[in-house]
Amino acid sequence: MKNRSFKAVLFDLDGTLLDTIEDITDSANLALSACGLPTHGADSYKLFVGSGVAELINRCVGEASADISVRNEVERLYREHYLKNCRNKTRPYANTAELLEELSRRGVLCAVLSNKPDAETGIVVREFFPGARFAAVAGQRDGVAPKPSPEGALLISRELGIPPEGFLYLGDTSVDMQTAISAGMFPVGALWGFRSREELEKNGANALIGDPLELLELL
Repeated sequence: MKNRSFKAVLFDLDGTLLDTIEDITDSANLALSACGLPTHGADSYKLFVGSGVAELINRCVGEASADISVRNEVERLYREHYLKNCRNKTRPYANTAELLEELSRRGVLCAVLSNKPDAETGIVVREFFPGARFAAVAGQRDGVAPKPSPEGALLISRELGIPPEGFLYLGDTSVDMQTAISAGMFPVGALWGFRSREELEKNGANALIGDPLELLELL
């Protein structure tokens, strides 16, 4: 760490920059209810999210996912509801906007990589960080393997012209830590997010921070 110089920060989105769990919970529960399936609380969805929409639906549908027609209908309804309602209760975490402003002032490039669908990723980033200068914003899209595959992170690395070792990667789940390590980036765990300190440590976080502004101490 002492000899590393970071030129860019790659951010996860849900649970890292934005608290999105209530809108995800509401949209998924609407879809489940419409299909006659049990709903779940927000704490359950904090464990369901992180691996993309397909896996989110598999987890919240549970055993009923064996019926592919039911599972597909829940996913269809979820996508429909979330696209319309992804800005209702979502809010930035405290000090995230301030962190992005300071990174910009220091000339550190910032990018977002999410397993949220690409359209919704762009919508909420524009809505809640209108003044931020992101060099790249990418959600899950066809042709790019979702995290924890390093593919999306390495695409951003090439797009920005910065080698992976020049990136500090901030995320809140095991998926994020695995992605950072696989891509050759420096993994930092966000303790304010959806998962535990233990999960982040177990999956290779090189540093843990309890407030977004603490990231500045690692640069």
